[in-house]
Amino acid sequence: MLPFIPPLMAARGLGAAEVGTILACGAALRLLAGPAGGRLADAIGAPRAVMAAGAAVAAAAAGLYGVADGFAGLLAANLLFALSFACVVPLGDAMALRGAREESWDYGRVRAAGSAAFIVAAGAAGWLADRAGAGSVAWLLAGTLAAAALAALALPAGQAPVRRGGGAFRAVLALPAFRRILAVSGLIQGSHAAYYAFGSIHWAQAGVPGTTIGLLWSWSVVAEVALFAWGRPIADRIGARGLALAAAAAGLLRWGITAETVALPALVLAQALHAVTFGAMHLATMRVMQQAIPPTLAGTAQTLLAAGIGAVMMAGTLAAGQGYATLGGAVFWAMAGMCAAAVALAPRLGRG
Repeated sequence: MLPFIPPLMAARGLGAAEVGTILACGAALRLLAGPAGGRLADAIGAPRAVMAAGAAVAAAAAGLYGVADGFAGLLAANLLFALSFACVVPLGDAMALRGAREESWDYGRVRAAGSAAFIVAAGAAGWLADRAGAGSVAWLLAGTLAAAALAALALPAGQAPVRRGGGAFRAVLALPAFRRILAVSGLIQGSHAAYYAFGSIHWAQAGVPGTTIGLLWSWSVVAEVALFAWGRPIADRIGARGLALAAAAAGLLRWGITAETVALPALVLAQALHAVTFGAMHLATMRVMQQAIPPTLAGTAQTLLAAGIGAVMMAGTLAAGQGYATLGGAVFWAMAGMCAAAVALAPRLGRG
């Protein structure tokens, strides 16, 4: 979705401001819809059903992308997509953590499969868009989401703990471990905002060929997959605190390199650090969530965490837009500053 839906909107005649408005509205709605879906899953004890329903409605929304024309139609499609899909991935994480805890398997290897699938899906979407136009990606998205809904229904039913009564959001926010991991993860994951929004633009303006830029992005995800698939011994040895400190330190190095040079060997190194800045921080976050969150609050906590990180990312993207226009590549030093703040907070995390 991320690389190809904006070009689909542009191909339907929308200007940059209209595309930005639609995406911002969807992002804002996700901040509310995700926690609401997680709370519903905990209240009825059926995360599998909520996840499947969200993916199915999101598939219908993707179909609307395929037929909608004009600002109003594409806005409606994007809002429906944001409303339905916001809780799907966090609920998947919540169920995966529960399964990993109860059955003693490696969460990281499941997450590696998701990252590898992203590489395959992005490549397939690019191939399809080149041959059938940007609109064709909407139907690929609809098909994969429909498959995701069926896959969710095929998960073991089990009996998820039910959260009775109100106050679930307050109960999650009252947990010191949750507040700490939200702050650290928000800073480190939010430090990627300028990279996601302007990394490719910055490199292209510096003369890096488009094919090379694509390979740099792919290489970063390959490094991420490697950590998720084979990094458990390291994660067990250094724990959540060590993973978070490694992510923060790697962010200082990565964004410093990105701010100062576009030399290809340096960019290869910087992109390899994605395994640490994103991957290690994600593993640290999941370890804290697995150990600190009561099962009856798992869905609420995961979706609230995703919303909090999303809010930081949204603010970071807006700030990066102004910063890049003024400072160019030096804006990445601000992202390094976020990681420096995380270095100060990370030692407060539990060993994990």
